[in-house]
Amino acid sequence: MKKEDKEGYQINTSAIKRLCVGPFQVNAYIVKCRRTSVGFIIDPGGEEDRIISLAAREHIDVRYILNTHGHVDHVLGNEALKKAFNAETCMHETDDDLFARSRTGIAAARELGFPPPAPADRRLKEGDIIQAGDLSVHVIHTPGHTPGSVCYLLSGNLFTGDTLFVGAIGRTDLIGGSFETLLDSLKTRLLPLSGDTIVWPGHDYGETPTSTLAREKEENPYITDFILSQ
Repeated sequence: MKKEDKEGYQINTSAIKRLCVGPFQVNAYIVKCRRTSVGFIIDPGGEEDRIISLAAREHIDVRYILNTHGHVDHVLGNEALKKAFNAETCMHETDDDLFARSRTGIAAARELGFPPPAPADRRLKEGDIIQAGDLSVHVIHTPGHTPGSVCYLLSGNLFTGDTLFVGAIGRTDLIGGSFETLLDSLKTRLLPLSGDTIVWPGHDYGETPTSTLAREKEENPYITDFILSQ
Protein backbone atom coordinates (compact mmCIF):
# COMPACT_ATOMS: atom_id res chain seq x y z
CA MET A 1 0.00 0.00 0.00
CA LYS A 2 1.27 3.49 -0.81
CA LYS A 3 1.75 6.02 1.94
CA GLU A 4 -1.13 8.48 2.20
CA ASP A 5 -1.61 11.72 4.10
CA LYS A 6 -5.30 12.35 4.43
CA GLU A 7 -6.33 15.38 6.44
CA GLY A 8 -9.93 14.50 7.30
CA TYR A 9 -12.07 11.45 7.87
CA GLN A 10 -15.83 11.00 8.28
CA ILE A 11 -16.64 7.91 10.30
CA ASN A 12 -20.11 7.09 11.62
CA THR A 13 -21.18 9.97 13.87
CA SER A 14 -17.70 11.43 14.25
CA ALA A 15 -15.28 13.45 12.19
CA ILE A 16 -11.59 12.78 12.77
CA LYS A 17 -8.80 15.16 11.81
CA ARG A 18 -5.11 14.28 12.03
CA LEU A 19 -2.23 16.71 12.33
CA CYS A 20 1.42 15.68 12.53
CA VAL A 21 2.84 18.20 15.01
CA GLY A 22 5.80 19.24 17.09
CA PRO A 23 9.49 18.43 17.22
CA PHE A 24 8.75 14.71 17.63
CA GLN A 25 6.16 14.58 14.81
CA VAL A 26 3.32 13.26 16.92
CA ASN A 27 -0.04 12.43 15.39
CA ALA A 28 -2.48 14.76 17.12
CA TYR A 29 -6.14 13.95 16.52
CA ILE A 30 -9.12 16.26 16.75
CA VAL A 31 -12.40 14.38 16.95
CA LYS A 32 -15.82 16.00 16.62
CA CYS A 33 -19.36 14.82 17.21
CA ARG A 34 -21.03 15.72 13.95
CA ARG A 35 -24.42 16.43 15.56
CA THR A 36 -23.36 18.58 18.52
CA SER A 37 -19.90 19.81 17.39
CA VAL A 38 -18.55 18.82 20.81
CA GLY A 39 -15.12 17.26 20.53
CA PHE A 40 -11.75 16.45 22.00
CA ILE A 41 -8.06 16.46 21.15
CA ILE A 42 -5.77 13.45 21.52
CA ASP A 43 -2.03 13.91 22.16
CA PRO A 44 -1.33 17.56 21.30
CA GLY A 45 2.41 17.30 20.74
CA GLY A 46 3.08 20.95 19.92
CA GLU A 47 2.19 23.53 17.27
CA GLU A 48 -0.78 24.62 19.31
CA ASP A 49 -1.66 27.43 16.88
CA ARG A 50 -2.26 24.90 14.10
CA ILE A 51 -4.50 22.83 16.35
CA ILE A 52 -6.45 25.88 17.51
CA SER A 53 -6.88 27.10 13.93
CA LEU A 54 -8.16 23.74 12.74
CA ALA A 55 -10.60 23.45 15.64
CA ALA A 56 -11.90 26.95 14.90
CA ARG A 57 -12.23 26.27 11.18
CA GLU A 58 -14.18 23.10 11.89
CA HIS A 59 -16.30 24.79 14.60
CA ILE A 60 -15.35 22.23 17.23
CA ASP A 61 -16.29 22.82 20.85
CA VAL A 62 -13.27 21.17 22.46
CA ARG A 63 -14.10 19.81 25.92
CA TYR A 64 -11.25 17.38 26.60
CA ILE A 65 -7.55 16.90 25.95
CA LEU A 66 -6.86 13.17 26.06
CA ASN A 67 -3.30 11.92 26.52
CA THR A 68 -2.47 8.34 25.61
CA HIS A 69 0.50 8.53 27.99
CA GLY A 70 2.69 10.97 29.86
CA HIS A 71 5.78 11.27 27.67
CA VAL A 72 6.62 14.89 27.03
CA ASP A 73 6.23 14.66 23.24
CA HIS A 74 2.54 13.81 23.64
CA VAL A 75 1.66 16.47 26.19
CA LEU A 76 3.53 19.55 24.95
CA GLY A 77 0.35 21.40 24.00
CA ASN A 78 -1.73 20.48 27.03
CA GLU A 79 -1.61 23.72 28.98
CA ALA A 80 -1.90 26.10 26.02
CA LEU A 81 -4.90 24.22 24.65
CA LYS A 82 -6.48 23.83 28.08
CA LYS A 83 -6.38 27.61 28.39
CA ALA A 84 -7.55 28.24 24.82
CA PHE A 85 -10.58 25.95 25.04
CA ASN A 86 -11.22 25.81 28.80
CA ALA A 87 -10.88 22.06 28.38
CA GLU A 88 -10.02 19.28 30.84
CA THR A 89 -6.74 17.41 30.51
CA CYS A 90 -7.08 13.65 30.96
CA MET A 91 -4.43 11.00 31.65
CA HIS A 92 -4.32 7.58 33.27
CA GLU A 93 -3.70 7.92 36.99
CA THR A 94 -0.49 5.84 36.87
CA ASP A 95 1.20 8.06 34.29
CA ASP A 96 -0.15 11.17 35.99
CA ASP A 97 1.61 10.04 39.16
CA LEU A 98 4.82 9.08 37.37
CA PHE A 99 5.34 11.98 34.97
CA ALA A 100 3.58 14.94 36.59
CA ARG A 101 3.89 14.25 40.29
CA SER A 102 7.05 12.24 40.86
CA ARG A 103 10.67 13.38 40.93
CA THR A 104 11.53 10.67 38.43
CA GLY A 105 9.14 11.94 35.77
CA ILE A 106 10.05 15.55 36.33
CA ALA A 107 13.75 14.74 35.98
CA ALA A 108 13.09 12.74 32.80
CA ALA A 109 11.30 15.68 31.17
CA ARG A 110 14.03 18.10 32.12
CA GLU A 111 16.66 15.82 30.64
CA LEU A 112 14.95 16.31 27.29
CA GLY A 113 14.87 20.06 27.77
CA PHE A 114 11.12 20.34 28.40
CA PRO A 115 9.04 21.14 31.46
CA PRO A 116 7.13 18.21 33.00
CA PRO A 117 3.40 18.00 32.33
CA ALA A 118 1.05 19.64 34.77
CA PRO A 119 -1.10 17.23 36.80
CA ALA A 120 -4.14 16.02 34.90
CA ASP A 121 -7.55 17.49 35.61
CA ARG A 122 -9.15 14.08 35.20
CA ARG A 123 -7.31 10.93 36.23
CA LEU A 124 -8.39 7.96 34.15
CA LYS A 125 -8.55 4.26 34.86
CA GLU A 126 -9.44 1.11 32.93
CA GLY A 127 -13.07 1.06 31.82
CA ASP A 128 -13.76 4.78 32.13
CA ILE A 129 -16.02 6.31 29.50
CA ILE A 130 -15.61 9.90 28.34
CA GLN A 131 -18.72 11.42 26.82
CA ALA A 132 -18.39 14.13 24.16
CA GLY A 133 -21.75 14.89 22.60
CA ASP A 134 -22.95 11.61 21.11
CA LEU A 135 -19.45 10.12 21.27
CA SER A 136 -18.59 7.59 23.98
CA VAL A 137 -14.84 7.13 24.32
CA HIS A 138 -13.79 3.96 26.16
CA VAL A 139 -10.50 3.95 28.06
CA ILE A 140 -8.42 0.78 27.66
CA HIS A 141 -5.39 0.55 29.94
CA THR A 142 -2.47 -0.84 27.91
CA PRO A 143 0.69 -0.63 30.04
CA GLY A 144 4.07 -1.45 28.55
CA HIS A 145 5.33 1.60 26.70
CA THR A 146 4.65 3.41 29.97
CA PRO A 147 2.88 2.07 33.08
CA GLY A 148 -0.16 4.23 32.42
CA SER A 149 -0.43 4.04 28.64
CA VAL A 150 -3.99 3.85 27.38
CA CYS A 151 -5.79 3.42 24.09
CA TYR A 152 -9.06 5.19 23.35
CA LEU A 153 -11.80 3.19 21.62
CA LEU A 154 -14.53 5.07 19.80
CA SER A 155 -17.03 3.22 17.61
CA GLY A 156 -14.52 0.96 15.93
CA ASN A 157 -11.70 3.51 16.00
CA LEU A 158 -8.73 2.81 18.26
CA PHE A 159 -6.32 5.61 19.11
CA THR A 160 -3.24 3.73 20.21
CA GLY A 161 -0.63 6.36 21.06
CA ASP A 162 2.74 4.62 21.32
CA THR A 163 1.28 1.23 22.29
CA LEU A 164 0.76 0.07 18.70
CA PHE A 165 2.09 1.51 15.45
CA VAL A 166 1.49 0.41 11.87
CA GLY A 167 3.89 -2.52 11.63
CA ALA A 168 5.56 -1.91 14.99
CA ILE A 169 5.05 -1.20 18.69
CA GLY A 170 6.31 1.47 21.06
CA ARG A 171 9.79 1.32 22.55
CA THR A 172 10.10 -0.12 26.05
CA ASP A 173 13.60 0.98 27.07
CA LEU A 174 12.46 4.25 28.66
CA ILE A 175 11.40 4.88 32.27
CA GLY A 176 8.62 2.48 33.27
CA GLY A 177 8.70 0.53 30.01
CA SER A 178 8.37 -3.26 29.80
CA PHE A 179 8.43 -5.33 26.62
CA GLU A 180 6.69 -8.29 28.27
CA THR A 181 3.98 -6.06 29.71
CA LEU A 182 3.39 -4.40 26.36
CA LEU A 183 3.01 -7.75 24.62
CA ASP A 184 0.52 -8.80 27.28
CA SER A 185 -1.47 -5.60 26.75
CA LEU A 186 -1.62 -6.27 23.02
CA LYS A 187 -2.63 -9.89 23.55
CA THR A 188 -5.25 -9.38 26.25
CA ARG A 189 -6.60 -5.87 25.60
CA LEU A 190 -6.32 -5.11 21.89
CA LEU A 191 -6.22 -8.31 19.83
CA PRO A 192 -9.61 -9.50 21.16
CA LEU A 193 -11.22 -6.43 19.55
CA SER A 194 -12.86 -6.73 16.13
CA GLY A 195 -10.45 -7.14 13.25
CA ASP A 196 -11.99 -4.22 11.36
CA THR A 197 -11.14 -1.83 14.20
CA ILE A 198 -9.20 1.08 12.69
CA VAL A 199 -5.81 1.77 14.28
CA TRP A 200 -4.85 5.45 14.64
CA PRO A 201 -1.26 5.46 15.98
CA GLY A 202 0.67 8.14 17.81
CA HIS A 203 3.32 8.45 15.08
CA ASP A 204 3.26 7.92 11.33
CA TYR A 205 6.00 5.30 11.19
CA GLY A 206 4.41 2.74 8.88
CA GLU A 207 3.62 2.38 5.20
CA THR A 208 0.25 4.05 5.79
CA PRO A 209 -0.90 6.47 8.52
CA THR A 210 -3.64 4.09 9.68
CA SER A 211 -4.26 0.36 9.73
CA THR A 212 -6.69 -2.22 11.08
CA LEU A 213 -6.23 -4.79 13.79
CA ALA A 214 -6.76 -7.53 11.21
CA ARG A 215 -3.90 -6.19 9.12
CA GLU A 216 -1.65 -5.87 12.16
CA LYS A 217 -2.39 -9.47 13.12
CA GLU A 218 -1.19 -10.52 9.67
CA GLU A 219 1.76 -8.17 9.13
CA ASN A 220 3.06 -6.72 12.40
CA PRO A 221 6.10 -8.84 13.36
CA TYR A 222 5.72 -8.10 17.06
CA ILE A 223 2.26 -9.64 16.94
CA THR A 224 2.93 -12.48 14.51
CA ASP A 225 6.30 -13.53 16.01
CA PHE A 226 5.93 -12.81 19.71
CA ILE A 227 2.21 -13.38 20.36
CA LEU A 228 0.42 -15.40 17.71
CA SER A 229 3.28 -17.86 17.19
CA GLN A 230 3.35 -18.86 20.86
